[in-house]
Order: sequence, then C-alpha cells, then structure tokens
Amino acid sequence: MKNIFKIKMKYTIIGALFALLGTSCTIDEVVDPNGPSVVGVLNGASKKQLNELATGVESTSRNGLGVEVTASGTMARELYLFDADPRNTGNLLGKDGVALDNNSFYSTAQWNGSYRCVKNASLLIEAVANTNVVSEEEKSGYLGYAKTMKAYELVQILKSYGTARVDISDPDNLGPVLGFDAALAAVRSLLDEANTNLSNAGSTFAFTLSSGFAGFDTPSTFALFNRAVAAVAAVYAGDGGSSLTSLSSSFFSLTAGLTTGPKYVFGLGGGNDRANPVFRVASVSATEPNNGDQIIVHDSWINDAEAGDTRVTTKTAVRPDPSVQDGLTGTHETRLYATNVTPIDVIRNEELVLVYAEASILANNLTDAVTALDVIRNAAGLPNYSGAVTADALTTEMLNQRRYSLWAENHRMFDLRRYSLSSTLSIDRTGDQIFNILPIPLSENE
Repeated sequence: MKNIFKIKMKYTIIGALFALLGTSCTIDEVVDPNGPSVVGVLNGASKKQLNELATGVESTSRNGLGVEVTASGTMARELYLFDADPRNTGNLLGKDGVALDNNSFYSTAQWNGSYRCVKNASLLIEAVANTNVVSEEEKSGYLGYAKTMKAYELVQILKSYGTARVDISDPDNLGPVLGFDAALAAVRSLLDEANTNLSNAGSTFAFTLSSGFAGFDTPSTFALFNRAVAAVAAVYAGDGGSSLTSLSSSFFSLTAGLTTGPKYVFGLGGGNDRANPVFRVASVSATEPNNGDQIIVHDSWINDAEAGDTRVTTKTAVRPDPSVQDGLTGTHETRLYATNVTPIDVIRNEELVLVYAEASILANNLTDAVTALDVIRNAAGLPNYSGAVTADALTTEMLNQRRYSLWAENHRMFDLRRYSLSSTLSIDRTGDQIFNILPIPLSENE
C-alpha cells in the first residue's frame, strides 16, 4: 500500500494551519490564501510566512490529543470511554480475544496528529535555512523552537507506539521507522541541538506564541521547557544522571507550585480553534445524570487510592448512579477539566518532581527520591513516605504517585510497559486482553 504519510505531507496546505490559538487576534492576509505551496514557503519565505509556520506548529501540537489520552487510558485501565463507538469498550480492551486494528481511529489519530506537527516543524526548519530575511539570532530562535516541538511530539509517539519515524525530510523517501532506543537517542540529540540554538537566539523570538506558553515565550525561558523535555527523555532512556542535569536547567522546583508549565490552550472561536477534547459534561444531579458521552473512572483507580488522597476528589466525582455499558461499570466520572476550554498541561512541575524522583532512584540518590515523593504526597494531602528506602520500594511508590498525579494524561500505559508491569492490570470481562502498545497505522507499512 502506498504510504499515506507521503501523500498527506507532500501536499500539505500550509495556509490552513495559520490561525492563532484561542485568541481574537487576526493575521494579515497571506499571499495566495487559497493554497500557498510548500515549495513557495521553503524557498525564500517571508518573515510573516515563517511566523505563520511557527503558529501552525503550536496549533497542530494539539492534534489527536483526545484519542491519545482516552485510548491509552482505556488500555491501562485508568478509564472507560462510554460513547456511541463500541470499539472504545471492545477493541481497546481486547474483547472476545480480538486483536488491535492497525487501521482504526485509535491507531491512526495520534500518529497522524503528532506527525502533522512534526512535519510543520520540519518545514519551518527547512524554510529558515532557505531564507535571508531574518538575522542569525532570529534563525536560531526558529530552529530551537521547531526542534524542541518536533522532539516533544516524537516522545509522545514513542510512548504510545514504541517506535517512531524520525527522518521525514523527503516525503518521497522517508526514513525508516526506528525502534525505541534508536529513536529516543535521536530525539535526545535533537533536543540538545535545539538547546544550543536557543542559547544563540538572543533575548526575544521573532514570532509570537499563544498564552499557553506565557512565561516560556522567549529563547531563555523556552529553553527551560526544552530541558524539561530532555529530562523526561533521559529518564525514559534509563539515564538518571543526565536527567538530573537537564532538570537543573529546567523549570523544575521542589518548592514552587506544581502547576507551573506550558499548556495547550483551547477556544470556541472557529477556524483552527478547538475545544478541550478530554472535557466531558458533568452529571448535575440524580435526576440529571450525564448518560451520553462519558469518561468513566476505572474502579481500580478509586479503590486502590490511599485514604485522604485529594487527587481522587479533585479529578473525579461520584456519579448519581453507576454508569454501565458493554458489561462494564463505573461509579465515578471525570472532573479533570472544568470547562470545554480549560487548558491541558503540555508538561508541568508536578511531572518534573516525579521525574526527579525517578532519576534519583536510577542514580541511587534514594534520599533525594524520598524528598521528591514527599512533595507529591503532601500536595495530595498524604503524610510523608514511611516505606522501605530501597530502589525497588521507591520505584513502586514513584509509579503509584505517577498513577494518581498524572491520571488520564497518557502516562500510565507507557509506565507499565517500560517497567514490565502490564500483566498486573485487571481483566474486566471474560475474554478481554491486556494491550500496552498501539500498532502503527497500516498506511505506514511499506
């Protein structure tokens, strides 16, 4: 089958990506607004076109986010998605012994969404190299931004699919789909390149980021985000020492607020605006329950929680009546996002504190790991950790805190897979199976 990625990327219409995020601002008319060609942008792009590409990179970073969260969350027994599509409670849970479909929405949505952003970032990198309308400092800013965003999306692909195609520069001759280790090594190298670019980018970007990157919208502050992603990638590679080094240059803090970090922003203004895809309408009362499209909390997440854990009561709520669909039942529904335009974290300090705990365990700095875990526990209304101070015991505690702090954020499935713990998941119905990785789309198989 001809690779659909080549078809989509070769004929990408750049102009469709240029609406600003979640604002009422407007962009000046683009030359040839009905379809500026990729070639026209890649050769002698104007500064306005470069800035529109930068906006397009941020906009498309939200693509596929809803399915990314709900598919992996279902497979990891974090949640059920009760809606009109039976595949959400059937295929993803391996109902009746059926294998995952590599041509279904759950295998294509995140892959295609993330690679749309990766392609736009790659186009920006190439366009910057082929124009003379910006200074060297400005070029470094574009490059540092684009490479960081590209690397972040590739990390998300690796978490869900275990493999990634890193080289997409030539749509007629795409690079191979690399295994996890090789792809992650390439991502880490790309992040380091980006960090060097950012250090040479002066004090301001030539382009504007959305309000989601407030506080991370200059080369020096965006570099804090870059190093945060580098710390995550390093710990995924089992490199605790490098992760700790990157954290020291990021926005990680054991004493600052846990919610600090860049965010995806949403809006209802039309164009490229979109609503938060993980938000669901809450049940109002016993006489007005939401029995439509629902994200239902897996009972194990409720039952396994420590008494007094405030994350349970802030992220979820008891339904007026248990929700039942396809032989599955749940007593709680999501309250993770208050409205359909509530931002979603790209990465926040809470995750970085947990990364610091994991990196400290890997580096055998066990006392530091306990300190970090106590920050997370105390923030959730729990007392200090009182278990054994061994690498195994602290790893168990760290994964448990990640389970509750990062619920329904596309972490749990990968955490279980990388620590070989997927077999500990419950089987919800006779005949169900446990899956811990998505198949790459059929169209990507040469």
